[in-house]
Amino acid sequence: MQADYVIIGAGSAGCVLANRLSEDGARVVLLEAGPRDRNPWIHVPAGVLKLLRNPAVNWNYGTAPDAGTADRTIHWPRGRVLGGSSSINGMLYIRGNAADYDGWAQRGCRGWGWDDVLPYFMKSENYVSGDGPNRARGGPLQVEDYRTVLPLTHRFVEAAQQAGFDLSPDLNGPQQEGVGYSQMSRNGRFRGSTATTFLRAARGRANLHVETNAVATRLLFDGRRCTGVAIRQNGAERTLHAAREVILSGGTVNSPHLLQVSGIGPGSHLQSIGIAVAHDLPGVGANLSDHYCARVSQRVRSAVSINELSRGLRLAGEVVRWLTVGRGALTFGVSSAMVLCRSREGLASPDIQLLFSPASYDQQRFGDLERAPGMTIACSIARPESRGTIMAASPDPLARPVIRPNYLAVPADMQVLIAGIRHARRIFAAPALAQHCIEETVPGRQAESDDSLADFARRTGTTVYHPVGTCRMGEDPMAVVDSRLRVHGIERLRVIDASVMPSVTTTNTNAPAIMIAEKGAAMIRADAKATL
Repeated sequence: MQADYVIIGAGSAGCVLANRLSEDGARVVLLEAGPRDRNPWIHVPAGVLKLLRNPAVNWNYGTAPDAGTADRTIHWPRGRVLGGSSSINGMLYIRGNAADYDGWAQRGCRGWGWDDVLPYFMKSENYVSGDGPNRARGGPLQVEDYRTVLPLTHRFVEAAQQAGFDLSPDLNGPQQEGVGYSQMSRNGRFRGSTATTFLRAARGRANLHVETNAVATRLLFDGRRCTGVAIRQNGAERTLHAAREVILSGGTVNSPHLLQVSGIGPGSHLQSIGIAVAHDLPGVGANLSDHYCARVSQRVRSAVSINELSRGLRLAGEVVRWLTVGRGALTFGVSSAMVLCRSREGLASPDIQLLFSPASYDQQRFGDLERAPGMTIACSIARPESRGTIMAASPDPLARPVIRPNYLAVPADMQVLIAGIRHARRIFAAPALAQHCIEETVPGRQAESDDSLADFARRTGTTVYHPVGTCRMGEDPMAVVDSRLRVHGIERLRVIDASVMPSVTTTNTNAPAIMIAEKGAAMIRADAKATL
């Protein structure tokens, strides 16, 4: 099959690219390893808990055991379905801090400062809950405030202010620090994945072809020029060729892995596992960055939590409410409010994200709600210094790579996490929430010293599902792509997804991944016009 552009991966970035690149008549083929997004739980916002381990729509990766996290394997959900991780995530829409992007620009990523990327955030957005600076309407992605907010969330916002954190009226507006209510990517009462927004808006175009259950097995080259991709689909092998460019949008795990099994990556490692080196690019699979968190939970009194709403007659009532008026517990994502704050004085921007949920979870199997009422603050290291790797384990493209996040390897990360736990406890102790607290169930008051909190964080902490950075953007020898997202040393091949981030943004990564695709598509179209 011949196309102008072949996009590998129909996730948060790939669906955006398919829409934008097909707007002007270019022939576009979009490949997705998983199925179409027909699983009903995808489209119910609260269905996220049903998707965290569902192998029908989830790669269900796991990290290698690491001494820094008590030799545990940590579950890594990644979307394997149209929409990718935007079809299985918690739907939080938050851009991050301006300092994140200005930091990228200072590290040599030309054209990626805050003033450069803000127009692309706004291009995507249809913010229906109000107006304000830096907000926009008319884009494919509907963004809105929570439709239903439980009283516990209001008490959290009030308590955070009592604990000394300023109220931010809009955490996607000019004040990107303090306490504020969460916003979600929505499609009416349903989830707003990039498949149900960007891709659906483009599906009627004759020049756009979408292939599902199509697993990319290797990139094809003519010398140092990428010409296409080999795929395995329904047991058959096929090749697709791109007249202009191949765009890799497989995400932070799959993009470096496909490069490596195709012979692009750190030469010594590729040779050690039997892969012929086509191009020695040492940064492929390095620079892995992710948000690691520890959770603080309280048993609740005199207030309703999601735990009670998820069972029995109350759940039946919430289902009816969602079906009839599009409100209630089934519209909830994973976090209804948050605090962005600093671990210590002297920092230029926040390094902690505190994510509040009026729910508490089974400690043995996260994703299962407790039966008794509870609430949780997830304390996330917003700007981690630790870096890890994702490396192919064999030449087999279907064999899983080895994921080594190296969480908490830099001691400063642990100090930030402990500061986050102490901030969370101060918020729970503030009058607005203290009246609803019976006892701290996790970690429990036996964990008071820094050493005991560090031990708790290593034994029970987990990812917030925001891995980035394994195909890092930049102009230095360890960079994988340049500032226009072109793979160094290879013609007609780009990587456009969260793997190109030099460092993880302060907050959730779905909105930034969409922005990267918007900006990447604009670059591709501009470069194509320049060659005419």
